[in-house]
Amino acid sequence: MKFHLLTIFPAFFDGPFQHGVVARGAQFGSLELKVHDLRKYTHDLHRTVDDRPFGGGEGMLLKPEPLFDAVEDIWPERTPQRRVILLSASGRKFTQQVARELLQYEELLFICGRYEGVDERVAEHLADEELSIGDYVLSGGELAAAVIVDSVARLLPGVVGNADSTVNESFEDGLLDCPQWTRPAEFRGWKVPEVLLGGNHAEIKKWRKQAAREKTARFRPDLLA
Repeated sequence: MKFHLLTIFPAFFDGPFQHGVVARGAQFGSLELKVHDLRKYTHDLHRTVDDRPFGGGEGMLLKPEPLFDAVEDIWPERTPQRRVILLSASGRKFTQQVARELLQYEELLFICGRYEGVDERVAEHLADEELSIGDYVLSGGELAAAVIVDSVARLLPGVVGNADSTVNESFEDGLLDCPQWTRPAEFRGWKVPEVLLGGNHAEIKKWRKQAAREKTARFRPDLLA
């Protein structure tokens, strides 16, 4: 899968994508990352990407011209296997299920908004959809894009060392992951549950399922609803 990131801060992604599973996936060819500088698609001396909103109001908006020019240059032809995603606080909430939905595409292009947002014509006529990573406002879409790329990338074959680790985890079955422990079996008087030490895999599986439901009920009852 190929990920395109359209931004006015291309160096932002140097850190997030030089480490961990995304870097490893890119190294071994499971995914490809392309960062595009939006200012390269401007046509004035000052490389202007923003302007004041009509009707007044606080802040500035990203202009439509460089965004349309950039996407149309990156993809002269739009196909069903290519999807443009605008990162926006008003977008559909990103979840693990949405991450799996995005696996059906060969290429994803993320528009990283800035300032007070983008011209509405970008949302209506350029982006295929808007996504939000939560009910809060960020200073730009770069952080959100990095989160989504990481979440989708780790689901690609060959990116995560143990493929089962992307199945048996939080949100995959509507529950949080069960509590986990490692050695030592006793630490400062706190002991690992006996069932996990006994080697009865059927009992362990049953216990973990119940523990996951109890944990979800405590911390995320909305998931059970």
